[in-house]
Amino acid sequence: MDPWVWWLIAAVGLGIPLVITTMPEFGMFAVGAVAGAITAALGGGIVIQVIVFVVVSVALLAVVRPIAYRHRTQRPEQRTGIDALRGRQAVVLERVHGGGGRIKLAGEVWSARALDEERSFDPGEKVDVVEIDGATAVVM
Repeated sequence: MDPWVWWLIAAVGLGIPLVITTMPEFGMFAVGAVAGAITAALGGGIVIQVIVFVVVSVALLAVVRPIAYRHRTQRPEQRTGIDALRGRQAVVLERVHGGGGRIKLAGEVWSARALDEERSFDPGEKVDVVEIDGATAVVM
C-alpha cells in the first residue's frame, strides 16, 4: 500500500477522537496527517513526510489553539434586564421633571424623573435613560 494511504488512514484515525471528545487538538493532528499524505503523494521521502506532519501539527497547535481557547472563554457581553435599558433613548409622554413624569421606553410606559432636579422635559422630547431606580427611569 502506498504511504499516502497510510497517512490518510492516520488522519481518519485522528478524526474519530476529534468527533467523540470534541478536542480540537486531534483535528490539528489530522490536518498534519493529511499534509503528510500530500507530501507522500508528491514523492517526498518518509523523513520529509514526518517533518511536514510535525511542522503542520505544531504550527496549528501554536496558532489555532490559543485563538480557539480565547473564543471559548470570552463570553460576549450581553446586557439583560434593567442593565439593557441604561443608555437607551425614550420618548416623553407626560412632562418629566425632578418629581416625576412618564416616558415610553422599549415599547413600554415607565415612570420617570429627571436626573437634574431643575430640568424638565416636555411630551415628544427624546431623553436618554441614565439609570433605573426601582420602577423609575432616571433620564437626562
